[in-house]
Amino acid sequence: MTYVKLAAGLGVLLATPAFAAADNVSGQPTAQQGSSAAERDALLKEIEALRARVEALEAKEAAAPPPTPAAAPATESRAEKLAKDHNLELYGFVQLDAIQDFNRVDPDWEASLRASKIPTEEGAFGSDGQSIFSVRQTRLGVKASGTLHDKPYEAKFEFDLFGTGDEAGQTHMRIRHMYAKWGPILAGQTNTLFMDVDIAPNSIEYWGPPGMAWLRNPQLRWTFLDRNGWQAAIAIEHPADDIDPGNLRLIDESIADNIQSDEELPDLTAALGYYGNWGHVRLAGLLRKIGYDTRLSDGNEPEGSQTGWGVDLTGSFKLGLATPKLGVVYGRGIATYMNDGGMDLAPSVEVTVGPGGFIIDPEAEAVKLLGVSAFVDFQWAKKWSSTIGYSFTKVWNTNFQDASAFHKGEYALANLLWYPADPVMAGLELQWGQRTDNDGDKGDDLRLQASFKWSFTSNNIWSWFE
Repeated sequence: MTYVKLAAGLGVLLATPAFAAADNVSGQPTAQQGSSAAERDALLKEIEALRARVEALEAKEAAAPPPTPAAAPATESRAEKLAKDHNLELYGFVQLDAIQDFNRVDPDWEASLRASKIPTEEGAFGSDGQSIFSVRQTRLGVKASGTLHDKPYEAKFEFDLFGTGDEAGQTHMRIRHMYAKWGPILAGQTNTLFMDVDIAPNSIEYWGPPGMAWLRNPQLRWTFLDRNGWQAAIAIEHPADDIDPGNLRLIDESIADNIQSDEELPDLTAALGYYGNWGHVRLAGLLRKIGYDTRLSDGNEPEGSQTGWGVDLTGSFKLGLATPKLGVVYGRGIATYMNDGGMDLAPSVEVTVGPGGFIIDPEAEAVKLLGVSAFVDFQWAKKWSSTIGYSFTKVWNTNFQDASAFHKGEYALANLLWYPADPVMAGLELQWGQRTDNDGDKGDDLRLQASFKWSFTSNNIWSWFE
């Protein structure tokens, strides 16, 4: 580049009159030659100066490092793409519950307050007053989510340590959620579509209000509407029927001992909800066949079925510091889906007078049930909250159930919770429960619970490999 500049400069100088005069072939001085000599000398000096500048530029260019080639566009690594499109999280919490029970419940359920487990007979489980420490609410889960073939997916496996069934009263692994969801389809065990998890009070007691529909159930679900705040879904779910033999033993003891549920068809559930910044409203429905038959009998009779059905209307409303959470559930044969209390099917009898005396004609009846839940959550400040409320479940017992059959369960609480840091919670809660039997006998329980919880999360594990 510098040589080009030098050649151009010399061309300009040679074209000047001074240089033209210097090239006169006659050899004789002209009138202009005297005056041009000084100009030529000046131009020669300028050439020398230009040459010196060119040499300086060449030396500078030689000393400079070669230009760095343009960087190629960055290629996203496999780990970066995985972390971008997928999320894998390990989460959970450790919780200790310290409970002072001023009365007494079934020892297998002493770490919670279930109205159905309160005795209506004085001293049925021993003397009043128990101190209980439990870590059974401790929870661990893993969740995967992201996008697969342009559709969102989610998979979850979660358990706590609150033993139920054959493990009731034990600190034992209990599956809560185990499902996979891709786009609008969900398969596995999670909250039944009939329940509304958003009306659960912010409570530290484990089992919760009896008047709510509350069940985690294996199911196949299709969410066919999810936009502009509206959600609608339908599901088929695992049927599980609670059969009360009642007083059948007075007619035939073998039938009373061998009657069982007969679950021929899945339950059908559906829900429609609207969700906004102000809260939400939701309506859910349930339709089911409640079947029964008898083991070790001719033709497995008596056998038959009844239709069970239910509706669940729920909502929450954000009113400044307060958030009321309300729910009403009603139906027949839906006790399995309730948080506590009741039976799906029970015997009823019609008594008539015949030629030989009284004729007792037993038949199965889907038991009618009503559940109500009303709580208010208060967020006093970022680190302080409270909840207060009441709930009940009431069943209309059939005329052939035992006198001791569950008739009504009531539950109330008030608490104060403190969050000193993001993963930490400490709280104090006063709880009350009451059970009423079919014959009117009642039992109460009052307890005070202090809980301490530390939550944790791995965040996105895939991001560790970026």
